[in-house]
Amino acid sequence: MKTYLPPKFIVERDLERCIQCQVCVNQCSFDVNYYDAQDDEVRSSEDKCVGCHRCVVFCPTNALTIRRNPLEYRDNYNWRPEVIEDIIKQAETGGVLLTGMGNDKGYRVYWDHLVLNASQVTNPSIDPLREPMELTTYLGRKPDRVEIEQNPLSLKTELAPQVRIEVPVMFSAMSYGAVSINVHESLARAATEAGTLWNTGEGGLHPKLYKYGDNTIAQVASGRFGVHPEYLDVAGVLEIKIGQGAKPGIGGHLPGEKVSAEVSMTRMIPQGTDALSPAPQHDIYSIEDLAQLIYALKEATNYTKPVAVKIAAVHNSAAIASGMVRAGADIVVLDGLRGSTGAAPKIIRDNVGIPIEMALASVDSRLRQEGIRSQASIVIAGGIRNSGDVAKAIALGADAVYIGTAALVALGCTLCQQCHTGKCAWGICTTDLWLTKRVNPDIGARRLSNLLRAWSLELKDILGGMGVNALESLRGNRLHLRGVGLTDTELEILGVRMAGS
Repeated sequence: MKTYLPPKFIVERDLERCIQCQVCVNQCSFDVNYYDAQDDEVRSSEDKCVGCHRCVVFCPTNALTIRRNPLEYRDNYNWRPEVIEDIIKQAETGGVLLTGMGNDKGYRVYWDHLVLNASQVTNPSIDPLREPMELTTYLGRKPDRVEIEQNPLSLKTELAPQVRIEVPVMFSAMSYGAVSINVHESLARAATEAGTLWNTGEGGLHPKLYKYGDNTIAQVASGRFGVHPEYLDVAGVLEIKIGQGAKPGIGGHLPGEKVSAEVSMTRMIPQGTDALSPAPQHDIYSIEDLAQLIYALKEATNYTKPVAVKIAAVHNSAAIASGMVRAGADIVVLDGLRGSTGAAPKIIRDNVGIPIEMALASVDSRLRQEGIRSQASIVIAGGIRNSGDVAKAIALGADAVYIGTAALVALGCTLCQQCHTGKCAWGICTTDLWLTKRVNPDIGARRLSNLLRAWSLELKDILGGMGVNALESLRGNRLHLRGVGLTDTELEILGVRMAGS
């Protein structure tokens, strides 16, 4: 059937530079570039181009340019081109529109409207090159007070299980099957090298990665894919997934074409079948039910590791988080409006949930007001882009952050939003064995480790500029933040003063 949709991108080939080497043909997993044997010429089918830029990067003579199609519709603020094209797609397919990655709409990014304080004279700054800076963070339930035994000197108070991370940045949940095994290995190795954690997502853990268990967060989601005693025992932290920022309130879907033999073994489902995660966990319909699962997991692992609970950022996140802490959660995980995914209904991704900044501020405030803030760590996710965002998140009340999209960008992702197709040209969101090889775990782990090292150095610079030498001094200290271009209501929710005040 003839589509009414114009190509989104134009592939420009400089014929004076092109040497017909067919590298672009081999690199394109969407069959945009092809070799015409009759004319002995490489050509392009622009209607298939997704703008991933793989061919541009690997063209040996720099002969290719990908640019957005300049074709324009009549101006209409309500009926924008994206809206028109979405209707055309659904008229032609009759299906739900799927997309990958996170929300790309123009909602306010509050990180960009928050600035950090700096020390000058009365409280001088600190030089991180000459003085130690402490980024170490402990995740888990803390006691309200500790008692010390004097003879011999020892800690009398029994502490709940804690996990130590050397940098307050962890790799967020991306399941095996949604991403390739080489991506999982890259994440696991980088987390181990940097002294932080990575999250399996809801697809279980491949046995070859068990050796990284101490730095692994094992997720228990509604589908229970890959969940068994050994999986729980090997991990350093367990995480119950209730919801995620890209698709609050709905389940997950891994298409059958991505369920390879290895994925089926790890997820414990038949090869080639769709992996459907129910919207709710069917044994959790109340906070009491949640408490039962939390303690079942603690019992199954002899109370040796923290249990986190992850929810999507929604309007009543604060009340839910309070219940989670009282139900025994050691870590509260909040995933905001810009959280990414391998596949989500576009309409859900773009219209459901709230910004993580607002959810974080409200949850931290609520737990403090109820006197239970020390009983759980707070970890946030959903659009963390750089170390500045990390510092602002910690000042708003987070103990640590998850990064997903930033980690994938470090591995080569260009956010072409075609994760759900399984054709990722960068070998990231695919189980195709030929494409998977494009992520070399040696190189991937090094790039991710470099990213964490760079952010760590920047965080130390930020702390030094504030005149503090420990991350703990920044945590929840909103006096270090000021708002720019925000309304009184926004400032009140964030608990931040206006710049200049």
